[in-house]
Amino acid sequence: MPGTVELMRSRQDLTELFSTFMQFDAERFSAWAVDARLRRSMQNCLQRFPEAPDLESFWVLYWYKVWQTPPSALAGLHLAAYLQEPCYWAAQQLVKKFATVQYSLSDYFQMAIAEVNTVLQRFNPERGASLKTYAGMVFGSVLRDMLRQRQAVDLCTNWTLLRKISKKRLNEALQAAGLSDAAIAGYRLAWTCFKALYVPTSPTGSLPSADRHLWEAVAHLYNAERPKAINAETVEQWLTRCAGWVRAYLYPSIASLNAPQLNQKSGQEGGEVQDQLTASSESLLTEMIAREEIQDRQTQRVQVQKVLLAAIDQLDTPSQELMRLYYSQGLTQQQIVQHLQMSQASVSRRLNKIREGLLTAVVQWSQKELNIMPTPTLIKEMSAALEVWLSDRDSILGFTAGFASTITVEGEGE
Repeated sequence: MPGTVELMRSRQDLTELFSTFMQFDAERFSAWAVDARLRRSMQNCLQRFPEAPDLESFWVLYWYKVWQTPPSALAGLHLAAYLQEPCYWAAQQLVKKFATVQYSLSDYFQMAIAEVNTVLQRFNPERGASLKTYAGMVFGSVLRDMLRQRQAVDLCTNWTLLRKISKKRLNEALQAAGLSDAAIAGYRLAWTCFKALYVPTSPTGSLPSADRHLWEAVAHLYNAERPKAINAETVEQWLTRCAGWVRAYLYPSIASLNAPQLNQKSGQEGGEVQDQLTASSESLLTEMIAREEIQDRQTQRVQVQKVLLAAIDQLDTPSQELMRLYYSQGLTQQQIVQHLQMSQASVSRRLNKIREGLLTAVVQWSQKELNIMPTPTLIKEMSAALEVWLSDRDSILGFTAGFASTITVEGEGE
């Protein structure tokens, strides 16, 4: 969307980073909306613990640890606020690649931000990637999977959809629709009879037409299993309803974090999601701000960063140019082949050699400076973190911090 990037004001203040949410106007970023409760929560933490580092990375790790320790609703919303930008960029990339009238930028944004818990459940700070970098990758992947699934489902007729759906998914869809156990059993039996009769009739896999003959056959098979007789019209109605419930279950309507919540007893709308929060434990912060741990990690971050930058500086000019094209500019190997007039095998081989050289430099540093013998598991973790660091220059601090955590744990085990 032209001009969107220029209209966005990036957030710098810690309180704003963890307490504001994007607003959209005409499918473009409009403003940062302040959540009063999250703002008070963040300000109280900063005032109560003035000795805590004034670092974005520190507070990301703090809220992530709080999120892991129930109750976690407040921390989850702080992190949802923090991850607004990577969610936005992932949504914008999808809009550029897959133009569709069905979903807009704000739709994709809400679909992605609803998966914040998925991001947090998969995230491991010790692997090296910063939360923002990792979230951007997960949001993009989740959105692409959703889009493929929804497009596939939209292209299916009701009957093809019911032919493809599994029994487990059908049960989940019927339960989500609020049906009783008895009703679910009836619909499930009708579906089972339908699947038994609605089968390909040719080697190409083409399915027969769903006409009255099919519904009569399904009804006959159903009545042989159940004493209650149903006719062809009833079978068609039941299966049409099933298809609708399955579609609704596979991709429910998009809901915002600010959407009013329905009171299950009264049926009336209550407060917003973010109003139903509980205070987090303060003991975690006391644990995290131990000065010796912070100083050790900061020292190791600087040291690992110097090792990597020194290793890159020692590369020959063609290797540095190859890194610039592949990692900084994001060219594919095929594009680099055309740019440098090299074979793809040479490009792939040289990139692997560069990565191996950087990994070797870090491994040797850990042996010399920390007296740690690298295990296969540690080397695998370091290799994955290095790839993230190379792919995004903003993740350099994340990589070094994650590696510092990894080698510290390994060192304690020695």
